Amino acid sequence: MFYTFIKHLISGILFLINGKPDVHNQQRLPAGSYVLVAPHRTWLDPVLYALAAYPKRFSFMAKKELFKNRFFKWLITKLNAFPVDRENPGPSAIKTPVKILKQGELSTIIFPSGTRHSQELKNGAFVIAKLANVPIIPAVYQGPLSFKALFSRKKIHINFGEPIKVDRKLKLNDQNLADLEQTLNAAFSNLDNEINPEFKYIDVSKK
Repeated sequence: MFYTFIKHLISGILFLINGKPDVHNQQRLPAGSYVLVAPHRTWLDPVLYALAAYPKRFSFMAKKELFKNRFFKWLITKLNAFPVDRENPGPSAIKTPVKILKQGELSTIIFPSGTRHSQELKNGAFVIAKLANVPIIPAVYQGPLSFKALFSRKKIHINFGEPIKVDRKLKLNDQNLADLEQTLNAAFSNLDNEINPEFKYIDVSKK
């Protein structure tokens, strides 16, 4: 399978460059499908989360511009990516991952901040998890924040949290969404503290 081949290829390259990542609390991952939700800290973290959760396979949201190149479109489609218009997401941004999750073979990774430079959470992950009736798994990454930094051999850490269930009967009004966002942010903080209580994220792109 192409996904598995790419997984082993990237894992091997990463091991040569940086060593074996430390994956914490993989036992918290459920057997079925789920929405993995994490703060977006580096361009590489979607790949690292997928590697850390293997053999679970993931689908990915990718900006539609990435599908313009014929070869790259073929490649990322093989890796279960689907296009999203970030300027005008439309209903498909919700319907497509919900359909994928309901099929039960793939999970999906969503960065609620949208980009790695924003701390503002979006509500899409909660809506998708509710409609698909799957849990949200919070996760955090600590480690190198650029490709060049990987060669420093600074350790990569991935930490998975306990599932957060969005009740299908819950109305996603402003108050309930705020409560869910608070729960998710608290989970991120706890996961960071489990790895390193002194950790502080610094956006290297702004230096």
